Amino acid sequence: MKNLLIVLLIITFVSCGTSKTVRQANKTIKGNWTLTSVSYNKSGTYNVTLLNDVSKACFEGSAWQFVPNNNTGTYAINNTECATGDRYFNFTIQEVDAQTGLYDFLLKPTNEKGKSEANQGFRIKLKALSETSMQWEQTVMLDGAPFVITMNFIPQ
Repeated sequence: MKNLLIVLLIITFVSCGTSKTVRQANKTIKGNWTLTSVSYNKSGTYNVTLLNDVSKACFEGSAWQFVPNNNTGTYAINNTECATGDRYFNFTIQEVDAQTGLYDFLLKPTNEKGKSEANQGFRIKLKALSETSMQWEQTVMLDGAPFVITMNFIPQ
């Protein structure tokens, strides 16, 4: 009986841990990335503010850093026609597909000390991740229909 209890405890701890696919994705996402382009699934001109921060034009060329061991990161807006500087965020990973290891995550803007002033986050789908590129998709509603924002990154 005692051995059964120990085995059950071990299974519980192992099953609560991060899966191998998420650990591998964390290893790949770790480091510095550049947001190269932002596109939409519908043609036209849209005035979109990404992450309640700045426009698409301001985000393109921004420098991102991910630190998966504590789920934090920063991004720096470099476009001098925009409000430049570092921004901070926390991200929480939620595994979606064990075959690909790709997942949705919640990105929550914070201050420099990691505190969220608005306690608001953004759900983003990791669509592709490799050593040479990363792609995110965020779906929002526009005029009652899904509007997909795609963000493409390359490592720095």
